[in-house]
Amino acid sequence: MNLLLKNATILENQNPFHKQQVDIEITDGIISKIGKNLTVKDGFEVIEKDNLHVSQGWLDTSVVFGEPGFETTETIENGLKVAGKSGFTSVFLHSNTNPAIDNQAILQFVKSKAKNSVSNLHIVGCLTKNSEGTDLAELFDMKNAGVVAFGDYKKSMTNANLLKIAFQYVDNFDGILFVQPMNKDIKGKGFVNEGIVSTKLGLKGIPAMAEEMEIERNIALLEYTNGKLHIPTITTKNSVDLIAKAQAKGLQITCGVSVNNLVLTDEELVDFNSNTKIYPPLRTETDRKALIEGVLSNVISVITSDHCPVNIEQKQLEYDLADYGSIGLESAFGALQTVLPTEVIVEKFTAQKSYFNIENSTISEGNKADITLFNPNEEWVFGKENILSFSKNSIMMGKKLKGKVYGIITNNKIEI
Repeated sequence: MNLLLKNATILENQNPFHKQQVDIEITDGIISKIGKNLTVKDGFEVIEKDNLHVSQGWLDTSVVFGEPGFETTETIENGLKVAGKSGFTSVFLHSNTNPAIDNQAILQFVKSKAKNSVSNLHIVGCLTKNSEGTDLAELFDMKNAGVVAFGDYKKSMTNANLLKIAFQYVDNFDGILFVQPMNKDIKGKGFVNEGIVSTKLGLKGIPAMAEEMEIERNIALLEYTNGKLHIPTITTKNSVDLIAKAQAKGLQITCGVSVNNLVLTDEELVDFNSNTKIYPPLRTETDRKALIEGVLSNVISVITSDHCPVNIEQKQLEYDLADYGSIGLESAFGALQTVLPTEVIVEKFTAQKSYFNIENSTISEGNKADITLFNPNEEWVFGKENILSFSKNSIMMGKKLKGKVYGIITNNKIEI
């Protein structure tokens, strides 16, 4: 694949061409030349786009596609195509599947489904067998087969001792645990944020302390074991504060936040649209602002689309009966641009690759081309025509967004 990107503005801190408009020549998937007014060589395809900006390829650390077992919600093949067209050259796939990704055999099956895709698929293997929280899964075997981390998707670890053992066990091979904090006893039967909105609407609420108490417990276990913990998505002001204190003590803890929680609040629930039912839930404006500050201060190291496709049959139900989840890949960048600067978004989509042992290929001559192409300025309204996923459960439907993605270049392939 031979390409010439014309008049592309590079956004990459520490790059000598940062914020400069240049041409980028790519030969057989390798960046062969960067400069002004490069000559088009024979056999090279020229790519010119309105207000073209480029950065290192983006990483999304929390997506599910359904396959195997729930292919009607999304297949791996189509999910990765959606990811590519949304700007993500790499995604972390979590196990929301049947069977669960808890052993090397199913892991290899899932990887085989991605072999012809442009975007890179990295797998977060189950922490416990069938994600049931009772016995540890085949962690060492899965690590040898290439998983990037271990976690039971959207599930907290009720058994504190088992979590302690897991931290100690994976420390032998530098493993990272993804643990979603939620105290089940405090959560009870709640399914939205507990507060003024839930009271007005008569919906059962989840107190913020259900998340915060679990974070405190998990930090104590982390400190005891000296392990590595990543919290996929946090939602409250106090959660930001707790994690900041743990990081200041030198603990190996990172966390992410969903695009949804940075952009929206529980005020979205007023029309009982089941697409607003996500987990963990939308919180208050105070929490949303604190999460933004957590991103800007680098307490929160990654932002995720938290892409979770759900069939229409599981969404067109009474609010309390509907499944949790919203698709998010297609709208992630445009939604974030309404609350954060472009450079911050790019940093959060790229900076943590090395922490998860993902190749971090800068835009430099001689490096592999792993590039996202986008226009940060275009304003638009997200509609059904913008949904590329099989499922249509978007929390961002009808929202005004800013910034559009053109596609990606990676693995000597292009997805535009």
